[in-house]
Amino acid sequence: MSGRPDLAKSVARWASKADHDFRNAEYTLTLQEDCPFDTVCFHAQQCAEKYLKALLLLAGGEPPRTHDLRLLLQRLPPDLAVLFHMEGMVELNRYSVEARYPGEWEEISRAEAERAVMLARDVGTAARLLLAK
Repeated sequence: MSGRPDLAKSVARWASKADHDFRNAEYTLTLQEDCPFDTVCFHAQQCAEKYLKALLLLAGGEPPRTHDLRLLLQRLPPDLAVLFHMEGMVELNRYSVEARYPGEWEEISRAEAERAVMLARDVGTAARLLLAK
């Protein structure tokens, strides 16, 4: 990553926080009984959000204060955004609210949580490739 050292440090901080969220999601999913699938999904969404914000910083933009993954993906330059799939962002997007707050939401299943972790892993893999350039 070239450029200003403070930029590199900020990007690395966002990526580190994204990794922490992913590790939380992945580890929590290993719980066999009483696994809080909503928490797994929330951390998966947060992982994707923070990686996209790291990439926005890298591209010279300031990440907006939003949890909307679709908006973040749309703000990425096309050469960076091409590695991500909007469908996956839409799937993860709902967990920024539904997984954190009580409401009239349907209960999240293990299969949904596993899918959220897989999507977050895909985002992390693509983001780390771009951040390493």
